[in-house]
Amino acid sequence: MKTLIPGVLRDEPQFARLFIGQSLSVLGDRVAFVAVPFAVLAVGGSASDVGLVAAAGLVPMLLFTLVGGVWADRFPRHRIMMLSDVVRCAVQGLIAVLLATGAAEIRHLVLLMIVFGTADAFFMPAATGLMPLVVGPDRLREANALRGFVQSSGLVIGPALAGGLVALAGPGGALALDALTFAVSAAFLARLRPRETASAAEKDTAGGTFLEELRAGWVQVRSRTWVWSGMAGMAVYHVVVLPSVYVLGPVLAAREWGGAAGWSVVVAAFGAGAVLGDVLAYRLKVARPMALAAAALAVASCQAVIIGSGAPLVVIAVLEAVTGVAVSLFFVLWETALQTHVPEAALSRVSSYDHLLSTGLMPLGLALAGPVSASFGVRPTLYAMTLLAVPAALALLCVPAVRRLPAQAPDPAGEGVPATVRAGPAS
Repeated sequence: MKTLIPGVLRDEPQFARLFIGQSLSVLGDRVAFVAVPFAVLAVGGSASDVGLVAAAGLVPMLLFTLVGGVWADRFPRHRIMMLSDVVRCAVQGLIAVLLATGAAEIRHLVLLMIVFGTADAFFMPAATGLMPLVVGPDRLREANALRGFVQSSGLVIGPALAGGLVALAGPGGALALDALTFAVSAAFLARLRPRETASAAEKDTAGGTFLEELRAGWVQVRSRTWVWSGMAGMAVYHVVVLPSVYVLGPVLAAREWGGAAGWSVVVAAFGAGAVLGDVLAYRLKVARPMALAAAALAVASCQAVIIGSGAPLVVIAVLEAVTGVAVSLFFVLWETALQTHVPEAALSRVSSYDHLLSTGLMPLGLALAGPVSASFGVRPTLYAMTLLAVPAALALLCVPAVRRLPAQAPDPAGEGVPATVRAGPAS
């Protein structure tokens, strides 16, 4: 039985504690993703109201992500995550009660999702910055792969579980489960005892004003060519490629693949590929991780042309599974590289810029995909997306700092201090 437990969970008890709590929370998030639109419809909302509630959760996340990064580098990250979980538990629990009592209105859902999105903004940078404090530098890739495995598995399990819960207990029951998972996650975080690894010199740099600390975080991004070029590549992926999945893919599915049933086959295949990618990332040891990550991003960027290829549904599903492998590989390698080569004292601020420049720009692509495809056609738009995105990903391989970035950070001082906590610019 012991051999079935991944080594990083056996050897890193603090990470194991974090992993269990976050695994349940991720499953709850996947359930909520399905349940919230049905909650809107259950109170008489329209399709526009569904979009309004979704935007209510997204906009504050964009506004406060950089604030969350600064706070996570100032204060204990696991405490910020715990507080975020408590707030999100209260929000989902209150929505569940309002739905159960018949008192819920669209305005309630909008206001509560604003609170939820604000708490989300503080959670994500703190979570990225916490990893080097609960797992050793040589196990970061394995830890990130396990975390990715849970997220990818949730893509497959969560919607099925959500569908059953909504059918049996209504959207309020599904959201009550999500609230419970946040409570469990907060309980595990309360017991967490992360290590303190930032040097005294680094901690001294965190005593300025908010803007000074924010600017210092940007200096960490700007001074590392592989970081800002990687963020640029991810921004293209989120703005150009993902709208093909979220907007134009369902349109083609409705026209040619038998509607939701056909689309669910493609989504499930992608999820299965993503799970396989996380398994590979766990086992794979790469000397130049960002070079492989850039190649994986190029493969992932082919999703638009695959969806618009006109190939049989089974072929599209298989190819989407391949892109799922690539997506998982990229994100595991990218996050591990950040946690390995960016000073721990500034990691959450760098992560907040990462979230802002990738996820934050995605609504722009989502908003443009429909009008552009209406003007030029769905398939020509999908082909154009590929012609933009794949060269952008391949351009990363032309950047020497990307190709040459080693798996482990160098220790120039030779003093045995983990290089993940050492400050200073690097190309």
